[in-house]
Amino acid sequence: MSMYSETDSGYGSYTPCLKSPNGVRVFPPAMLHRHCSITCPLCHRSVSLDERGLRGFPRNRLLEAIVSRYQQSRSVAVKCQLCDRNPVEATVMCEQCDVFYCTPCQQRCHPSRGPLAKHRLVPPTQVAGASQQQPAASARKLATCADHDVENYSMYCINCKIPVCFQCLEEGKHGKHDVKPLGAMWKQHKCQLSQALSGVSDKAKDAKEFLVQLKNMLQQIQENGVEFEACLVAQCDALIDALTRQKAKLLTKVTKEREYKLKVVRDQITHCTMKLRQTTGMMEYCLEVIKENDPSGFLQISDALIKRVQSSQDQWVKGALEPKVGPEFDLSVNTDPLLQAIHQLDFIQAKVEALNVPPAPLLQLEKCCTRNNSATLAWRVTAGPSVPIEAYVLELDDGNGGQYREVYVGKETVCTVDGLHFNSSYNARVKAYNSTGVGPYSKTVILKTSDVAWFTFDATSAHRDIVLTNDNQTVSCNSYDDRVVLGTAAFSKGVHYWELCVDRYDNHPDPAFGVARINTMKDMMLGKDDKAWAMYVDNNRSWFMHNNSHTSRAEGGIAKGSTVGILLDLNKHTLTFFINKEQHGPVAFENMEGVFMPAVSLNRNVQVTLSTGLDVPKNMQQP
Repeated sequence: MSMYSETDSGYGSYTPCLKSPNGVRVFPPAMLHRHCSITCPLCHRSVSLDERGLRGFPRNRLLEAIVSRYQQSRSVAVKCQLCDRNPVEATVMCEQCDVFYCTPCQQRCHPSRGPLAKHRLVPPTQVAGASQQQPAASARKLATCADHDVENYSMYCINCKIPVCFQCLEEGKHGKHDVKPLGAMWKQHKCQLSQALSGVSDKAKDAKEFLVQLKNMLQQIQENGVEFEACLVAQCDALIDALTRQKAKLLTKVTKEREYKLKVVRDQITHCTMKLRQTTGMMEYCLEVIKENDPSGFLQISDALIKRVQSSQDQWVKGALEPKVGPEFDLSVNTDPLLQAIHQLDFIQAKVEALNVPPAPLLQLEKCCTRNNSATLAWRVTAGPSVPIEAYVLELDDGNGGQYREVYVGKETVCTVDGLHFNSSYNARVKAYNSTGVGPYSKTVILKTSDVAWFTFDATSAHRDIVLTNDNQTVSCNSYDDRVVLGTAAFSKGVHYWELCVDRYDNHPDPAFGVARINTMKDMMLGKDDKAWAMYVDNNRSWFMHNNSHTSRAEGGIAKGSTVGILLDLNKHTLTFFINKEQHGPVAFENMEGVFMPAVSLNRNVQVTLSTGLDVPKNMQQP
């Protein structure tokens, strides 16, 4: 607190000469003149002082009594009453004997056994403290008024909140104030203090329990943190192990592909070397024969030799001097989605508010349909603006009642799924999700694909030299080299048959007909890579070709107006060819597994038209 004179304006600056032990600055008596006041530094209220100055404040006699009691209890040192010389400080006092003992005297003169076992021994400080209560009570009863030394406090002024005597009331200072008996107010305030202490005691008890809870939480946080770190490390290690296993699988595939290519090339080298050795030997023999001048001898072997040379020439068919495989590896790994998923790997909220999860979408059956092996689905959702939707997830089963798989994830409410199986029934469902969570599935709808395939040539994947007309059902070419065009349908199961009618056939070219993967080469004859299976045919004969390997030469060719039929039986996993409704040669290829698309390769000398949705020919030879 700071002191200032009412004659000063504002707060003055003073240098006190003394400072009391409790921190209150005390000013010299000369400064404490009349009309001075003191200001509380907390509430900033000013209290005027009379001529007595600081001595005019009431004494806190209760605090003085408490301090005095504790000082006396500490200063009292009770001596043993049974020590002969130089009594030492007593350690116990017997309440029944009323004697103070030190430890040796108590063990010798007052042992805790026999008749003395029932005596109660207490510390001497407890007895000394009790002895101080009576003087304190007497001091409280003898408290006199600070203004009237001969008068005892008997009343309590509620307005001034101080005890007063009868003389204070008679002098009129508290005449108009509300006063009550001192004893009644004492008991009332003690009762209020006890009730307040009871509430504080309950809060203190709660605080202790809360501290225990916090201390236990420290241990739990430490244990849970160690456990969570171990779990996180285990999850990351599992991801690393899965990636390591997948890497090993991919390396195995690369190794198999490399060994396969090496084997094919080595076999081709061996085969070509043997044929070249035979051809070279025959050529040397023919040159020696030509050098002879004996006409009769020459003519004797010339016919056989000419046929032998022509036969040797036929061995070097078109494509025999081309590698069956390329040095490139048609394998690629797209790691971008995995890297993106790793970068987005983060913790998710454990608690999800179900009210913010999107509701189940409603499939619009009037807009859901199928065409060939494609299915179109449409849906809507009735969520309000308070429930945002980030994307939808469309799922289909395998067409045979198997497990569902995701076929579309996005914000659109209409989706067309291509590449389904023909003559199959698919179950479809859709759900929505947002940052809160994933909503429930919609009702399931069943979609049935077409029994037979109706398709055209695919302009989007065709070589740039390919020319499509007649609604993409007729194909020709601008180049003298063979170019490939695929169909718009993809087959993975079932039996499928289609035909191609030869509209134009000039200069005896050899177009190729068959099936291929979607990534087959488009700038060479169909069947020269390992992603196509074909029959190439001219006006006299034909061969089956896959991976540049020519097999099963068959007599009979095509002309203008001929039809070439292709039968892909994925139930038996075979591929068979027909010319003019008759099976041409044996079953061309077996063990056909995977997804296949109709395919044709031709040059500018050929034009064909596609016919689809046909019945399977009845006159088939058994393999």
